[in-house]
Amino acid sequence: MSKNDSLVYVALGGAGEIGMNMYLYGYGPERKRRWIMVDAGVAFPDMDSSPGVDLITADPEFITSKAHALDAIFITHAHEDHVGAIGRLWPQLKAPVYAREFTAEIARGKMEEAGVNPDEIRTVGPWPEVVEAGPFKVGFLPISHSVPESSALVIDSPAGRVIHTGDFKVDANPQVGEPFSPEAIMDVSKDGVLALVCDSTNVFSKSPGRSESELVGPITELLRSQPGMVVATTFASNVARLRTLALAGKAADRSIVVIGRAMHKMIATARKVGLLTDFPDIVDVNDAANLPAENVMVLASGSQGERRAASAQLARGGYGKLSMKDGDTFLFSSKVIPGNEIGVAYIENQFAMQGVDVIGDEGGLYHVSGHANRPDLETMHNLVKPQFLIPMHGEYRHLREHAKLGAAGGYSPVVAPNGALVELTGNEPKIVEMIETGRRYVDGTVMYGAMDGIVRDRLRMAMRGMLVVNIVFDENSDLVGDAWVEAKGLFTSVNGKEAALQAELEKGITQELERAKKKLRSDDEAVEKLVTQAASNRTNRMIGKKPEVIVMINRLED
Repeated sequence: MSKNDSLVYVALGGAGEIGMNMYLYGYGPERKRRWIMVDAGVAFPDMDSSPGVDLITADPEFITSKAHALDAIFITHAHEDHVGAIGRLWPQLKAPVYAREFTAEIARGKMEEAGVNPDEIRTVGPWPEVVEAGPFKVGFLPISHSVPESSALVIDSPAGRVIHTGDFKVDANPQVGEPFSPEAIMDVSKDGVLALVCDSTNVFSKSPGRSESELVGPITELLRSQPGMVVATTFASNVARLRTLALAGKAADRSIVVIGRAMHKMIATARKVGLLTDFPDIVDVNDAANLPAENVMVLASGSQGERRAASAQLARGGYGKLSMKDGDTFLFSSKVIPGNEIGVAYIENQFAMQGVDVIGDEGGLYHVSGHANRPDLETMHNLVKPQFLIPMHGEYRHLREHAKLGAAGGYSPVVAPNGALVELTGNEPKIVEMIETGRRYVDGTVMYGAMDGIVRDRLRMAMRGMLVVNIVFDENSDLVGDAWVEAKGLFTSVNGKEAALQAELEKGITQELERAKKKLRSDDEAVEKLVTQAASNRTNRMIGKKPEVIVMINRLED
C-alpha cells in the first residue's frame, strides 16, 4: 500500500432511507481508484410522491461514469431492495455479478426480465471461498435474516478488512438457512477489522430479537382453532415463514394453497436449490374452492396492501374461484412497513365487510423481524470489535442513533448518508467529499431521473387539474374561429350551468388574442405565455384552482 492509496466507502442508496440499497468500496489513488459494488436494490413507489411509477432505484451515475474501473458487483441476499435493480442497471455497469446460489437464481430472473444474459450472474460458495476483484478479496459469510442464504461480506483490501453485514438478525434457529454464528464472526474478526458497515433498521427496538422458531407453536395452535378457511400473508421472500405457515396448516389437517406469482417463484427457487425439502404439496387454487373451508390454508402475497397482489384481490371479492366468507380468517404474519398503512387498512376493512376475522401482528405472536434489534447490534459490535463503525440501511435518524450506540461502546462511528464519501485509511473515519446522488424511476419500459420533471408534472396535474387550449391562426396570424378548451380533472359546472368553465375560458382567451398586437400573435412563445396566464387567472377566479395549461398552436400556410 503506497502513501497515495486509500480505501473509501460511499452509499448511493440505502443510507438515509430504507430501500434501494447500493454501496461502493474503492481502493487506490483518487484518479486511478478501483471499485466494487454491494447490492443493487429497488424501492417501491406510492401515489402521493411518485404516481404511475413502477419501481425506484438509486441513481448509479457516479459509478456508471467510471464503469471501466468497476471490478465486480456482490449481492448480499435476495430481497428486492438489494437485488431488484440488477437487471435494469447491469447494461450500464457491465461488471461480473457474484451471489450465493439462492440469491443467484433470483438475480438471474431479474436479468432475464430485463432482457440481459443471466449467465452474467456467478454463483459463489460461502466463506472461506473468496472472489478476487481488482485490489479486493471478498467472501460471503453466512448470516441469519428473513430470506435464505443471506450473507455478510468479508471485504479485504491492502488497507485492511471491512465487514459489511448486509441485513441480519441474531437467530440461532431460523428454520430455513444458516443460523447466526458468533463463532464464525469472531473467527473472521480475530486478526482485526478496520470497519464494520452495519444494518441499522431496528436500532430503536430495545428488546433482543426473537427467533423464527418461536412462531411455530402459536401459528399451529391458531390454525387448529379456526372454524373456516384461513388465509395468511407475509413477505414472499420470507421462505422460512412460508414453511412455518405451510407446515402449521398441514398439522391442522388443511390443504395448502399458494396464490401470487412472487410466492410461487420464491418457493420454486428454494426447492430448486434444496432449501425446502419438506414443504407440503400445493393444491391448485380452483380445486381448493371445492374443498371444505375448514380444510383449506391459503398463502397469499401482498402483505403490504399492494393493490394488484393476491391479498387485495381476495379482499375485493375473490382470486380465481376462491373467495372468503363469514367465519373465515385472514392472518397478517408480517409487519406493516411505514407508508403502507393505508393499503393494509383497506384490505382489513374490505374483509371486515365480508365477515372475515382479521388477525394482525398481535404483539409479535405471529411475526418476528428479520433485522437486528438494539441489543443484537451491540452483540455484533462486540463480536467484531471494529476500529470504525459505519451505520447503513436506515433513515438518517436510524444512522445517527446507531452511531451513538457505537460511540457508547467505544467504537469510532461516522454518520454517512447517501453521497458521503468516507475515507477509511486514517485514524478515524472521515467524510472527505459529498457526491451527487439521487433516484431513477422505472416507468413501464423506460427509466429516467428524478430531475427529468416527469413525476413532478404528474403531481402538478394531480393537484391542479389540466387545461388543453387549442388555437388556430391563418397565414396572417389572425385567429381562425374561437379558441377551444378541454378540461381534465377540474369541476367545470359553475352556478348550475354545465361546462360553464370551458365556455368562459374560450370566450376570454379569444378576446385576449383578438386584442393582442399582430407581432405578439406571430410569436408562439408570446402566445403561449398570454394564453396560459389568461386561462389560469380565469380558472382561479371561477373555481379557485390554477391548473396546468397546455397550449396547442396551429398555423395555416398560404
